[in-house]
Amino acid sequence: MFQGKTLGLVRTESDIGHLCFDLLGSSVNKFNRQTLEELREVIAVIAASDLRGLVCSSAKSSFIVGADIGEFTSVFKLPEAELLRWCSDCNDIFNALEDLPIPTVSAVAGVALGGGFEFCLATNYRVATPAAAFGFPEAGLGICPGFGGTVRAPRVMDVQKAVEWITGGKQNSAAEALTVGAVDAITEPEMLFEAAVDFVEQALQNVDEWQAMRQLKTAAITGANLPEIFEGIRAQLLADKRVHNPAPLRALDALVESVDLERAAALQVEHRIFTALARSEIAGNLVQIFLNDQWLRQKSRQLLAVAHPVKQVAVLGAGIMGGGIAYQSSLKGIAVLMKDIAQQGLDAGINEASQLLQKQVAKGRLSEEKVRDVLAGIRPTLSYEGIESADLVIEAVVENPRVKKLVLAEVEGMLEDTTILTSNTSTISITSLASGLQHPERFCGMHFFNPVPLMPLVEVIRGVASSERTIATTVAYAQRLGKTPIIVNDCPGFLVNRILFPYFGAFSQLVRDGADYQQIDAAMEAFGWPMGPAYLLDVVGIDTAVHAQAVMAEGFPQRMAYGFKSVMDILFEDGQFGQKTGSGFYRYEQSAGGRQVKVVDAKIVEALRAAQHGRRDICTQEIVDRMMLAMCLETARCLEDNIVSSPIEADMGLVLGLGFPAFRGGALRYIDSMGLPEFCTLADQYASLGPLYHPTPAMREMAAAGKRHYE
Repeated sequence: MFQGKTLGLVRTESDIGHLCFDLLGSSVNKFNRQTLEELREVIAVIAASDLRGLVCSSAKSSFIVGADIGEFTSVFKLPEAELLRWCSDCNDIFNALEDLPIPTVSAVAGVALGGGFEFCLATNYRVATPAAAFGFPEAGLGICPGFGGTVRAPRVMDVQKAVEWITGGKQNSAAEALTVGAVDAITEPEMLFEAAVDFVEQALQNVDEWQAMRQLKTAAITGANLPEIFEGIRAQLLADKRVHNPAPLRALDALVESVDLERAAALQVEHRIFTALARSEIAGNLVQIFLNDQWLRQKSRQLLAVAHPVKQVAVLGAGIMGGGIAYQSSLKGIAVLMKDIAQQGLDAGINEASQLLQKQVAKGRLSEEKVRDVLAGIRPTLSYEGIESADLVIEAVVENPRVKKLVLAEVEGMLEDTTILTSNTSTISITSLASGLQHPERFCGMHFFNPVPLMPLVEVIRGVASSERTIATTVAYAQRLGKTPIIVNDCPGFLVNRILFPYFGAFSQLVRDGADYQQIDAAMEAFGWPMGPAYLLDVVGIDTAVHAQAVMAEGFPQRMAYGFKSVMDILFEDGQFGQKTGSGFYRYEQSAGGRQVKVVDAKIVEALRAAQHGRRDICTQEIVDRMMLAMCLETARCLEDNIVSSPIEADMGLVLGLGFPAFRGGALRYIDSMGLPEFCTLADQYASLGPLYHPTPAMREMAAAGKRHYE
């Protein structure tokens, strides 16, 4: 009856239409301009036909993953009136689907997210497989549903759950969807189409019931407890650190305003709020982060052709870091040999893996059987026996170049010619570590961030001699662990730490100049960071930071050598290393739940004033300026020095490795938002503080030419 490039329609023997989404040349279905236009056309064909009902399915492994964000970024930049009209035109299509004079059913296998879920809600019934998933991810992109989600969800499913799904942005299982009324039945994949047809037949036998249910979808919602539901969720959102992203609260506003309206008026509310959000800077930044992530995934996939398969790894050095790497590897089905020189280290590594597994069990994510399998996949040993079977070796011993070189040289001779050797170092030059190896081409850096299971970034550091196969294999292994690898060229600190330590340098200067470190923490957390610099130093470990600072000062003496005694130095000399010793900038106490809670200690505050050259009030804006200028300038230098090959990798390294506020888009995106001329002018105001605040000649040339990092 209809065949396009994104979908087709056939008539079954029982005169029920089968609308099947199958986007040509793509592994997934998504709503792009062509899909929407073909959907408009096919609905007109259906409306003019004598079909008895309609079943909608997908030829892909998933239903519809949502809108094509890459294509619609240009739409989001339209003038307000044009964007409002676009929203209305799109929803005319979904309204036409909802208003078809026949019963309609979505048969969902895989994910139905965003616009895909909104399509499902526009049909009368939804049948899903057990593995299906549903949700509204729009809030994470700084927008709200735009294809009628805020109108249909609370009219189809439990109102409170609809609000939570829309404002929370999470994926939800088919079982959860069934419980809250988002789907009507769950069936096995082989029975999916037949089950959907059964719903059509049942509806045709109970026309009054089906029509009454349809009328409820276009009417106002009534409920005495709606105000309580809305205010309860508003209070939760305001208490959340994501309050910087206005999308959840604005989506809630749309729901509050539209529940007592009929469909046409309610959709106008959604269009208005969607348009305001989509045209905002925050949405632009969050959408760019999403596109950056897709770009990184594609870049990594391109390397897979030359990667060597990794079926077994060896981790040299256990403890918390080694145990975390071993846990993540075994969890993903990769056998692990975990080697240490002391039984105490092995015990610590196994204990770390066990604790991580039990946390997953407590959250209902793993079974005890899976725990046993993961632990069985880790073989602790005090010898090198069996290491010749490893496809990839990760050296994770103490952060000391002499010790690392000895271990690397020792193990290299035991490995097969195809085995990749890597070092999990955070600061030490990979080219330097390779100097004692017979085959430096089979060696590279692999910098995990702590805690390994939670931190998504892995820096894959290319030494001067590292081969393409070595880099590709390491990238493929990182991807298999569920991480996002970024390829970085060699320099002190690589990418993330090279950028982090100027930020810490700005912090140390601010305290030296009289700022209160608690005020600095508060200012940077208000800016959007998950924790302020003092708190972050306590988490990293003051001893670790002081050691790394020395490496960075040696590598970049003009910008990163302090020339004064910092607060970090005072704490280090006093043996106060942060959380690991119970006190640093803050004192740490155990909560009832066993978590470490930071407490302000007046004695620590007084002791650290010894590092200050007097006290003076420094306003919040100056704190933010000085902290962010130092970080952003070093990020720009990393790009100019070819430490990474693109602004995307620089910004994503900070978002994934440091928790840079995603709604600000990354350091280079932050510069672009301010404008390079304005950024350089602001930096010049602090030029007297030293080279840390001096824009590069290339940045000034870009500013003069009106260029941006993201063109």
